[in-house]
Amino acid sequence: MSNRRITATFDKLRSEGRQALIPFVTAGYPFAAITPGLMHGMVEAGVDIIELGVPFSDPMADGPVIQKAGERAIANGVNLAKVLGYVREFRQKNQHTPVVLMGYANPVERYDLQHGEGAFVRDAAAAGLDGMLVVDYPPEECQDFAAALKAHGMDMIFLLAPTSSDARIQEIAQIASGYVYYVSLKGVTGSAALDTDDVARMLARIQQHVHIPVGVGFGIRDGQTAHTVAQMADAVIIGSRIIQLLEDQPHEKVIPLAIDFLRGIRKAMDA
Repeated sequence: MSNRRITATFDKLRSEGRQALIPFVTAGYPFAAITPGLMHGMVEAGVDIIELGVPFSDPMADGPVIQKAGERAIANGVNLAKVLGYVREFRQKNQHTPVVLMGYANPVERYDLQHGEGAFVRDAAAAGLDGMLVVDYPPEECQDFAAALKAHGMDMIFLLAPTSSDARIQEIAQIASGYVYYVSLKGVTGSAALDTDDVARMLARIQQHVHIPVGVGFGIRDGQTAHTVAQMADAVIIGSRIIQLLEDQPHEKVIPLAIDFLRGIRKAMDA
């Protein structure tokens, strides 16, 4: 089954004629324990789904901004077990906002080695997680993992890129649930400006095969771009710009700055 929170969120937004705002933040950044409070602040700002990045030492798809954030979170002592702890803490006060983890295979597989086969899926479900995006799990190699997530009420979310063939789009359409994340740029996060005409053309191709919501991320840095993308996609995903905004800020300014920025993005999307 598909996760109820993610499905319900997109159904509600669709009925209102609105698109999802999905911010990405690295868990444990810029301070180890700030993440649950930051998540609540983002909800206050009007976000619909939260993507939490799991810190990893070799993040192949992430540009220097998110790599640096991950290194800082690792230095802060943050690992996958602590990230699940942040989700549990968030769920103590919020039972409706979907939370998705975005990361790499190594921490997930290491977690199972440490805690037993299937431990990650079991513990993620118990923590209140809604979905998982594993950058280096291609669809042909993770059917069992995706099935385990679904059996525990969680969604397996996949990436599509400008270079994705129709065959790859069809393959992902068969296994993905929740939503699909379209990476709008060739390259790593935060690496270039967005060509919205190219995005529109690719989304038309994707939507011929994918019949769940499609979010667009990479290259969205301001309200104007978010507004444009919201006219063509089901969700706007924004990450590197938030990480940059929070870098070197004192603890007391992190959450207010994130709220102010995301309120501006939400307002631009709804304009």
